[in-house]
Amino acid sequence: MLAKARTEGVWRALGAFGAGLTQAFESPVAGDPEDQLKSHVRPFIEQCGKALGFPIVAKTESRYAEVGGRPDLGIDVRGALCGHIELKAPGYGANPNRFTGHNRQQWNNFKNLPNLIYTDGTEWTLFHTGQRVARVRLSGDPTLDRFEVATTADAGWLAALLHTFFSWQPIAPATARQLAESLAPLARLLRGELLAALDDDDSAVSQLRRDWQSALFADADAPQFADAYAQTLTYALLLARLDGLDAVGTGEAAQEQLREGGHTLLAEVLRNMADPQARQEFDTPLIMLERAIGAVDVGRLRRGDSDPWLYFYEHFLSAYDPALRNNRGVYYTPVEVVRAQVRLIGDLLERCFGKSLSYADEGVVTLDPAAGTGTYPLAVIEHALNVVDERLGPGAVPERASKLARNVHAFELLVGAYAVAHLRISERIQGRGGELPADGAHVYLSDTLESPYVKSPGHMPLALRSLIHEHERARRIKAESQVLVCLGNPPYDRQEIDLDDEKTQRKGGWVRNGDPGAQAHAEDAARPLLDDFLDPAREAGAGVHLKNLYNDYVYFWRWALWKVFDSNGGQGLSRTSRRPRIYADRDS
Repeated sequence: MLAKARTEGVWRALGAFGAGLTQAFESPVAGDPEDQLKSHVRPFIEQCGKALGFPIVAKTESRYAEVGGRPDLGIDVRGALCGHIELKAPGYGANPNRFTGHNRQQWNNFKNLPNLIYTDGTEWTLFHTGQRVARVRLSGDPTLDRFEVATTADAGWLAALLHTFFSWQPIAPATARQLAESLAPLARLLRGELLAALDDDDSAVSQLRRDWQSALFADADAPQFADAYAQTLTYALLLARLDGLDAVGTGEAAQEQLREGGHTLLAEVLRNMADPQARQEFDTPLIMLERAIGAVDVGRLRRGDSDPWLYFYEHFLSAYDPALRNNRGVYYTPVEVVRAQVRLIGDLLERCFGKSLSYADEGVVTLDPAAGTGTYPLAVIEHALNVVDERLGPGAVPERASKLARNVHAFELLVGAYAVAHLRISERIQGRGGELPADGAHVYLSDTLESPYVKSPGHMPLALRSLIHEHERARRIKAESQVLVCLGNPPYDRQEIDLDDEKTQRKGGWVRNGDPGAQAHAEDAARPLLDDFLDPAREAGAGVHLKNLYNDYVYFWRWALWKVFDSNGGQGLSRTSRRPRIYADRDS
């Protein structure tokens, strides 16, 4: 129980609150009910904080969108944002189950906050990430009953509710799955605020979106950009924390920590995305995200689990946006299956290509075109280093690990999965004594199916150089590097063929649609690669079944065949379907 003196302090504050609010509502000068409530709730909360032993500052939050804006008050405790209070018109209540229309939509956004009070002055309800923790209804009506709005019992229950609210601290998750599920609502809230800011074409976030489109993903619409932005900030901060940063934030300390960990792209993107003007437009969820990530106990997460990040992104996306997970095909192949496939290809490398050290041998370049969080590249690295250990001894492992870091490449479009893959591969190489290349792990944030002949713009702002450099690194691998092994498990997403649907037409990128502008760069580049599958079927009279080929995994399969066999006229192995394909040379 709270001390009697503290409860009495809340009771006195309630009296002053009721007296002031009743007087305001008796005034003949009309005013917005919520605004009148706000002007009295703010000093009331500060008085209660003082009575309960918490130094409180209640700040009015700005609103920039009718739906998806911020709660009315942000509450700082000892200089740190603790939670929020959303006000409803007196008599409306504080039960979201009864909300409709705008208020219902607003609740669907606000319920992602980890510490939130809804109140209409009479009813007070505390929520932690959408779950009701406590509810108090005063005996009187503060707009009518002056000093007699509450009993001492009411004051005691409200004091307990507010004490819980003021005492909130992020909970350090015990497992990687708990971490994923705790970060997802905050990332979702951040995405919502970004979308609201994008409604204004003159906002700083809108300018960043235009820069992002010109530098990396030209087709990114507002929801796609907001999603990528929210995930990038979340994972950049998380990687900085995992690499040892104590005070998590978007400033120079986090950027430097990411650079030291080899995550150069994310460091530069964080610097651009955390522009002070832009940050003002989404500060509320970002501060809560920083607090949540700052509470992560890195040693505890890694203790007793050799790879805590194996299913991390799958768990994150399930909680963050199940529809996005389904659309992007984020369903991981069981590790046992991945290892069996990697061993099979390793055996073929030895028997058919004379590579006695499997993937770690000279001239073996491996690429996963749809890497997810890096499960296939990691299995390749582990298998190869185990072969090296067995045949050359443990002393040879560090050198070969460094070689694998240079020769194993991975493309990934989803920034969250990209960040996790970058982390896992970097840790695995360094954990086996290897050194990363100067440009870090060879994981590229890239759309594999984009034409390899589309070069980055020649003149771009200095702030975007990191994105341009990443785009060009990936393009060179696509267009110029000789790849011996292409393996992975691309997403499965069959499309309905609708010639009038621009989005459907875009899926499949260069493989499906060709690149009319590439004629000067490469023979037949303008012709869709997928035609090599479609034309024989049409000639054989099986055109009616071609609808089954308009699927992401088929696009990746055709791309892999082009990469290992056609792009540089070499030999190789491809496994992006159920069976590996072997090509001894171009004329086989």
